[in-house]
Amino acid sequence: MMKHTYDPYENVLSVMDKAMEFGHIDTAMYGIIRSPQRETKVYLPVEMDNGTIQIFEGYRVQHSNIRGPFKGGIRFHQDCDLNEIKALATWMSLKCAVANIPFGGAKGGVKVDPSVLSKKELCRLTRRYTYAIEPIIGAESDIPAPDVNTNAQTMAWMMDTYSMLKGKPCPGVVTGKPLELGGSNGRTAATGRGVVICTRLLLESQGKTLKGTKLAVQGMGNVGSYTAKIAYDLGAVIVALSDVSGGIYCEAGIDPYKAAAFLESGHLLKDYQAPGVTHISNRELLLCDCDVLIPAAMENQIDETIAEALKCSCIVEAANGPTTAAADEILAGRGITLLPDILANSGGVTVSYFEWVQNTQKMTWDDEKVNRKLETILTQAFLDLKEERETSGCSWRMAAYIIALRRMVQAEEMKGIAL
Repeated sequence: MMKHTYDPYENVLSVMDKAMEFGHIDTAMYGIIRSPQRETKVYLPVEMDNGTIQIFEGYRVQHSNIRGPFKGGIRFHQDCDLNEIKALATWMSLKCAVANIPFGGAKGGVKVDPSVLSKKELCRLTRRYTYAIEPIIGAESDIPAPDVNTNAQTMAWMMDTYSMLKGKPCPGVVTGKPLELGGSNGRTAATGRGVVICTRLLLESQGKTLKGTKLAVQGMGNVGSYTAKIAYDLGAVIVALSDVSGGIYCEAGIDPYKAAAFLESGHLLKDYQAPGVTHISNRELLLCDCDVLIPAAMENQIDETIAEALKCSCIVEAANGPTTAAADEILAGRGITLLPDILANSGGVTVSYFEWVQNTQKMTWDDEKVNRKLETILTQAFLDLKEERETSGCSWRMAAYIIALRRMVQAEEMKGIAL
């Protein structure tokens, strides 16, 4: 019998369908938001440093602009494909609706292993990709941002290319830019900070505190790194961390600043040494003894097999789609609380919204104002989910999907179907 292959888009649709039924949401407009509004595939010829021409495949999926301009990151990854991008674009629509910010969802990507490209090759690839999707992006229509293997430098190249094509500076076309080019204070750490805020709120709702809580963080990219650092500063005990090479574990706690500095110096965690630290696999990290597991890597990390063996009491999804729908059922049966990605990692898009507002108003906010506003929005979103969960008697994920879909359906009903 052929093994079923995980499909992230199929996964998100199955949860959406359940939420529509469970939340008793009017289905008349559901078909409009169930499928993306536009799927774009582009082919990108890029001159490599050795003079050869290589063709890369890129995507931009615009899921919904019912509640505002499309918004979503750009990822560079060798396993990137259209179905993954469709799923991520759908999650972005849901995420913006849960946070109640006036954006819709989109996502973009290029199928490439950026680690084998030089900086000049990455620049040429980014500019070619921007040129290809230029007709469908813009500050009032679709605003890209960084995602997996992209960063502020990538956004600087995108903004510059788009501005050259338009003949004027267009800082609002992307978010996650360098501060010098109109970026926002607090944006780099925003997703990780949002994960920590949501973790703290979840623990407090259970009568617990973040201080002294044992956290295991899978992934030491931007999100995982800042999650670990900010939680550590607030007194959490970081018992495990991992990157692509594997994980490290220490029951007494790991200093994430030292681990991050080691990675930033060009090393991998498989070579990290510190008193009390043992080396483990990524699978062992997921199954380690901790209070809160924070998957901050890629999709499809917690499947049915992992769900059956987890030792944590809570999961806070810092990555997009790290848990399969089938695993959700097992976690619920085992009494493991899960705070879903569309709330837990919405700090990034929320501060991206702040950056867009600042660009539009030609203003700059300081860190304190950005972080205060982020806390306010995420706290209200958490309270909305808590109320829906208690009213409907459902899981945190189902409550998040019900709220998001209800807001999107209501917006569509208000607009109606145009001729």
